[in-house]
Amino acid sequence: MADLSAFPITRRWAPQDPSKIQLYSYPTPNGVKASIALEELGLEYEPHLVTLADEDVKSDAFLSLNPNNKIPALIDPDGPGGAPMGLFESGAILVYLGEKTGRLLGDGARKYEIIQWIMFQMGGIGPMFGQLGYFTKFAGAEIDDPRPRERYVNEARRLLAVVDGQLQGKDWIAGDFSLADVALAPWLNALDFYGAKEAVGWDDLANVPGYVARFYDRPAVQKGKSIPATD
Repeated sequence: MADLSAFPITRRWAPQDPSKIQLYSYPTPNGVKASIALEELGLEYEPHLVTLADEDVKSDAFLSLNPNNKIPALIDPDGPGGAPMGLFESGAILVYLGEKTGRLLGDGARKYEIIQWIMFQMGGIGPMFGQLGYFTKFAGAEIDDPRPRERYVNEARRLLAVVDGQLQGKDWIAGDFSLADVALAPWLNALDFYGAKEAVGWDDLANVPGYVARFYDRPAVQKGKSIPATD
């Protein structure tokens, strides 16, 4: 059985089966990217609920695995060369799991097409939609100055137009279903949680609404979207 004792996080969130991938997460758009990927790829894993409260994400235990205090993070007991390996950043986790299994990441030129859409989500959709949510649903909504909200509404509209155009004539963002869809669709779905669909013109999009519905019809997505359980 794998020995994960070198990872201090395991002393707070103890593994029941150290031979499985240990996932430390919370079901946010970034968090479910990891759990959905693990489900889609059929990998055995053990989820640990790490809330977004400071006592969890800023604890010494969690910071020992991710010094950036963000979920998700994981430990693979069977990392490269067979040695246990810790990893954080959801985009890096997706690429790693795709390469580990040889699935949903493609090869040759297609691999880099998939990675470019993962990076598009990481660098554009995620940060911009997160700010949109802050200025629409959370504390930023109380700010009287309309310019911050307008900035992120307009940028969200621009990014959605990119996605909508890319999906023309396609079921999935890079052709066949891939980890690029696992990266992208949970963040598109977050617009509903943020109450921002009307502001960004969701109903005017030709392809994005059907794409998100298709994604959430997948059995692995239905399971992974609620992992780790919060109750």
